[in-house]
Amino acid sequence: MNQIISVEQAKTLDGLFKERVLAAPQGEAYRYYDDKHELWCVHTWEAMHAHVAQWQAALIRESLTFGDRVAVMMRNRPEWVMFDQAALGLGLVVVPFYTEDRADNVVYMLADAGVKLLLLEKSAHWREVFEASCKVDSLQRVVLIEATGNPETDTVPKVHPDDSPRLKVSADWLSADADADVNTVKHINDDPFSLATIIYTSGTTGRPKGVMLNHHNILSNAYASLQAVQVNPDDLLLSFLPLSHTFERTVGYYLPIMCAATVAYARSIPQLQEDLQIVRPTILISVPRIYERIYAGVQTKLAENSAFARWLFNFTVDVGYSRFEYRQKRGHWRLAFLLWPLLNALVAAKLISKLGGRLRHAMSGGAALSAEISRVFIGLGLPILQGYGMTESSPVVSVNRHDDNVPSSVGVPVPGVKVKLGEDGALLIRGPNVMMGYWNNPQATEVVLSSDGWLNSGDVATIDSLGHITITGRLKDIIVLSTGEKIPPGDMEAAIMRDMIFDQALVIGEARPYLCALVVLNPENWNNFAEEHNLDKNATNTGQKAHIEEILLDRVTQQTREFPGYARIRKVIVISEPWSIENEMMTPTLKLRRSKIMERHKAEIEKLYEGR
Repeated sequence: MNQIISVEQAKTLDGLFKERVLAAPQGEAYRYYDDKHELWCVHTWEAMHAHVAQWQAALIRESLTFGDRVAVMMRNRPEWVMFDQAALGLGLVVVPFYTEDRADNVVYMLADAGVKLLLLEKSAHWREVFEASCKVDSLQRVVLIEATGNPETDTVPKVHPDDSPRLKVSADWLSADADADVNTVKHINDDPFSLATIIYTSGTTGRPKGVMLNHHNILSNAYASLQAVQVNPDDLLLSFLPLSHTFERTVGYYLPIMCAATVAYARSIPQLQEDLQIVRPTILISVPRIYERIYAGVQTKLAENSAFARWLFNFTVDVGYSRFEYRQKRGHWRLAFLLWPLLNALVAAKLISKLGGRLRHAMSGGAALSAEISRVFIGLGLPILQGYGMTESSPVVSVNRHDDNVPSSVGVPVPGVKVKLGEDGALLIRGPNVMMGYWNNPQATEVVLSSDGWLNSGDVATIDSLGHITITGRLKDIIVLSTGEKIPPGDMEAAIMRDMIFDQALVIGEARPYLCALVVLNPENWNNFAEEHNLDKNATNTGQKAHIEEILLDRVTQQTREFPGYARIRKVIVISEPWSIENEMMTPTLKLRRSKIMERHKAEIEKLYEGR
C-alpha cells in the first residue's frame, strides 16, 4: 500500500500518470495482444510515457485549446490510455463512446458536447459513424485507428483520407511526431476541480445526458475504493468492460495507476475464457453479465452429467457457502467442513481454474447480481464483492469487503462518501465523487442534485444498523441491464405506441442481458394490417406466431431508433388480454402496474430469455 499515489500528490488524472512514470519507470503497466505478430506484449510506464508524448504532439498540431472536447470510440487497448493521458495533459475534456453505439446516437453526443476531434477505431460500422459525424459542425478532425479489423470478414469498403479533409489515419497523423521528446509532455492544468470528462448516460427523454466529472471526482473515488478493497503493485487486472463504462474507467484504469498494478487488455468477450487462463489475473472487475455467462455454462454442463455429479456440485457449493458464512461470523461450524479439502480438489478448484486460478478479488457492479449466482461462486471459493455506483458518482458509492461481505447488499459506503434515505426511501449520496452536473442541461441537474450537494440516485434502498445498503427498487422504474446500462422504459414504451398497431407496451429487462417488450395490439388496426399482409391474426402455429412476432419486432425497432444502441429491444411477445383497472394491471390514474404485469406473465417472460 505504500506505493499508492495520493489524491493531493496527483492533483489531476494526468498528474497521476506523471507521478507513476516517475515512481516506477520500468514497472509493467499494460499487457496487450499484438494481432499482427500473434503474441502478448508489454508496455512499461516509461514506454507509455513516450507514446503519450507522440499522441500529445499530434493533438497540439490540431490547435485545440484548454477545455475543448475530444472523443474516443475505441475498444480497450493501450492507445485508449495514450489518447486520454495526452488529452488530459493539455487540459482537454475526454468524451468516451461505446463502440457498439448507433451512428445517429454518436452524432447527437458529438454535437451536444461540441466535440472537435474524434478518435475512431476501425470496425464493421465505422464508415457509417464517420459519414454521419461529418454533419457535426464542431468536428474538425476524425482520426482512424487502421491497424484493427479482419480484412477477410470486414465487408466495409476502405475509406481513404482523400474522402474527407477531416479524416486522418492514425499512422499518418502520428508519424510526424514519431520521435517526440518525452520531456515535452505537457501538464498545463493543476486545477483538480476542472472538468476532465463528459460521460453520456441514458436520459429520461430518450436522449443521453452528459455527466460532468472533474479530476478530483474521479481521483477521490479511486483512492476511496483502494481503502475499501486492497489492490497491490503485484496485482494483475484483466480489462474487458468498455473503458467508456465509468466502472471500468475509474476502477480498472485510474485505480491501477494509483497503486502501480498491471492491467492486461482482453482480446474480446468471445475470447475471454481463453484470456482468463492465459493472463491468470488476480483481480476481476465485471458487471453481472459475465458471471451469468459462466454460471449458465456450468449449469449446461451439469445438466449433461450424472445425477451424482450434480449432487456433488450442489453439496460442494452448500459446504463452501456455509464456510463463508462461518468466516463472516454469521453461521455455525459444521462437521462437513472437514471435507472441504476433498471437495475443493474434486469440484471447486477445477472450476475456479477456468478463471485463471489466481483470483483474489472478483468485483461485481453496474447492476444487481442474482443471489443464486453469487451464492454459487462464493460457495466455490470465489468471494464476489458486490458494490453499487452510478456514473453521476464517479461511480463507486459502496462495496462489500472481504471481512464484511453481505451478498444480498451492495456493502457500506467507501470512505468519504455519505448516504441517507430521502423521500420515498430514495438513496441520497454526497461526497467528493458527486458530479458537477449534466452538460448543457441545468434542468436535469436540478432534478437530481440538491443545493447542498446531495445526489438523488433514483434507487429505493434500505440501510441496516451497520450501514449495509440494499437496493430494493427504482423510483422511476429505470431498467438496469446485467451489462450495467440503464434504460428508462417509460420513454421507450411511449415511442412504441406511436405506432397505432400497438395499444399498450411494457419494456422489460431488469438484470437481464437485453430488453424485450410485451405488447397489446389494437384490435381494429391489427385486423386491417393482418388482412393487408395476408397474415393469420389468430395464429396458433408456432412458426406462424414467430413470423408475426418478427414483423412486430421490426415495427418496434422502427419506433425506438432514437434510443442508444444498447437499448435495442431483441424480442416481442403479444399479450392477448389488455391491461386494465378491472384486472388490476393498471392504477386508477391509468398507469401500468409493472410488477403485477410481470408476475402475471412470468412464464411468458422466462421463455423470452431462454437460451440467452
